[in-house]
Amino acid sequence: MIIALPKGRIANEVLKIFEKIFNEKFEFENRKLILKKAGFTFLNVRNWDVATYVEKQAADIGVVGFDVITELNSNVLELLDLGIGKCRVSVGGIKGDDSYKNKTEIVVATKLKNIAKNYFSKKGIPTQVIKLNGSIELAPLVGLCDVIVDIVETGNTLRENGLEEKEVIFHSSARVIANKNSFLTKKEEILDLVEKIRKANGS
Repeated sequence: MIIALPKGRIANEVLKIFEKIFNEKFEFENRKLILKKAGFTFLNVRNWDVATYVEKQAADIGVVGFDVITELNSNVLELLDLGIGKCRVSVGGIKGDDSYKNKTEIVVATKLKNIAKNYFSKKGIPTQVIKLNGSIELAPLVGLCDVIVDIVETGNTLRENGLEEKEVIFHSSARVIANKNSFLTKKEEILDLVEKIRKANGS
């Protein structure tokens, strides 16, 4: 079975779960992107690419944040909430300034374009979305936008830059996802592994 993991902290936490299940060491060596162990092949890929690897069946299952699945509208099966990598997808803006709520159209800076568009569309607010890939907190400070939509964990970065959370769009955490075809052909194997992960993780 091929398992796609996001690089960084979540990959390490998931590998620790596998160490519990199989009672042996699981870790990517140096800069290697593939780990073969206990009959599994683990792929170490960028967070935003995990769902694509699974959807296109380059991997049978994967672990990825709910925010990524939602933003990409990924055509995958969601099997388990691991309860790790917890964060919020929120609207943020300059502290004490709620003037965006009175505007007939607002400008939003974000890397989560689809989430932002859908959220404000459901509220009936015309929105111009500017795609940014980093340092999103800077955008409202220099007048590029009215508010931002971003991932918030502690809120420290917002506060340090004179911003605050205005609205929480949804809460996110890491999910185990599966390719739909893989799930049909390897259903028992996948469900058995997911149950072992659930028990080892206590989720």
